[in-house]
Amino acid sequence: MRTGIFASLCVLLVSCSGDQTPRNTGVYMLLDTSGTYAEELEKAEQIIRYTLSKLDATDTFAVARIDTGSFSEKDIIAKVTFDDRPSAVNRQKRLFAQQVSDFVKNAKASAYTDITGGLLQAVEFLNEKGTAKKMILIFSDLKEDLQEGYIRDFDIELNGFQVIALNVTKLRSDNIDPREYMNRLKEWRDRVEKTGGEWRVINDLDGLEGIF
Repeated sequence: MRTGIFASLCVLLVSCSGDQTPRNTGVYMLLDTSGTYAEELEKAEQIIRYTLSKLDATDTFAVARIDTGSFSEKDIIAKVTFDDRPSAVNRQKRLFAQQVSDFVKNAKASAYTDITGGLLQAVEFLNEKGTAKKMILIFSDLKEDLQEGYIRDFDIELNGFQVIALNVTKLRSDNIDPREYMNRLKEWRDRVEKTGGEWRVINDLDGLEGIF
């Protein structure tokens, strides 16, 4: 009898400990602010507000600009880990939305586009938060333009990450030779999938409904 009770307690303890597995979501969104792409930021703001509406208690959200050198916390525009109290979550969302709105109104175009640095910063941020689901949204045309001397030719460990490119607009040169656009998408897909990440491209923003 005692053996049966002990076994039952063990099963109960294992099942309870299993319930402690994190189930929250972490989202890190990168905003391209180079050249004419800065004009797209109002659309990015709409995506951010939509993302806020989908996140809840204990989820984490951060938005950062893609700058000349993006591997730095200074480029984070807004970041938050939501409280487990609904009233607090609502206040946090309003503050976050306001911080993003202020940035969009005053954003200045960056001279270069360090997408790799921003991606690396996103991975470090979400790994530190330890969320169960890790998503990196890249709002960009995916054309990386590095300042002389910057080294970004290395692999980034993306196993367990979903990387989603949004609003990948076509450049003028893409219209002349569409292969440039297709090759750019393929290069980023290969880079993400090489280390175990999941890659998606969503240009029709109605498709956002399926990612949360």
